[in-house]
Amino acid sequence: MKIVVDTSVIIAVITNEQHKTKLIELTKNSVLIAPDSLHWEIGNAFSAMFKRNRIDYNTASLAILYYKNIPIQFCDINMESSLQLSKQYNIYAYDAYFLQCAIQNKSPLITLDKELNSIAIKSGIKTIEVK
Repeated sequence: MKIVVDTSVIIAVITNEQHKTKLIELTKNSVLIAPDSLHWEIGNAFSAMFKRNRIDYNTASLAILYYKNIPIQFCDINMESSLQLSKQYNIYAYDAYFLQCAIQNKSPLITLDKELNSIAIKSGIKTIEVK
């Protein structure tokens, strides 16, 4: 089964956050997919952590090595459809890219972002609940 993974899931796994084990369990034996924008969002997440003094450069660098070892299939998404979702749900395009990726691939979305999860459900996208 293909599963769309968003930035919150990848960050939780590569930085050893509390949901790491559950996320790995929920995605085991699946093909992970994401829009190409995931790379830039990972970088942005770490830059935000630097600003808040939540992580040092060496730890972030190690986390990036872990990220590079996660087998993720990247896909090009339809920009117009993504922008329609962005406008319709009043969300950032980066979030809409994950929704569009799920729509295009007819795949469920796994996210730790409660708002994105709720919007995915409203959009008719199946989601994988993380308890």
